[in-house]
Amino acid sequence: MGFLSRHLSMLSFVIAFSAATFANTPREYTHFGHDISIGPGEEASEATCFGCTVRVRGHVAGDVTTFGGSIVVEDEGEIGGDTTTFGGDARLGKGVKVGGDVTVFGGRIRRDPTSSVHGDVTNFGGGVWILLIFGLPLVVLGAFIALIVWLIRRLLRPAIPAPA
Repeated sequence: MGFLSRHLSMLSFVIAFSAATFANTPREYTHFGHDISIGPGEEASEATCFGCTVRVRGHVAGDVTTFGGSIVVEDEGEIGGDTTTFGGDARLGKGVKVGGDVTVFGGRIRRDPTSSVHGDVTNFGGGVWILLIFGLPLVVLGAFIALIVWLIRRLLRPAIPAPA
């Protein structure tokens, strides 16, 4: 019984420690096609959105990233890390603080004069950047597949006997 009770008490300690450790951890958001909203007084560790918008009114300790969506930070919201959007806009409202860089590919940056960015602000506006970032790799992949198909067809072509 001593062996069993000792292991049960150790297991209960591990479970209690794990619950206490993860109970106060800020949430990490990753959504596909469904907007993320971090309200006033809320905290998140990071936010990543594919095909949707991230709206921050609270605090994000790490990075905020969107692909095909926008980032809106308002009401003195804070982002501790980088803010990056591909194919969307970034809007930084009154009193907003960003601890890292703000980078926008294929969109625009709208920034209130009272907002502060502690890193670099980079804007690659226009659809040309989206085409280069997403289109060029697809063209290269398509050309590689076409080359493989052409080589296989050439190797499998039946040999034509020489006329006698």
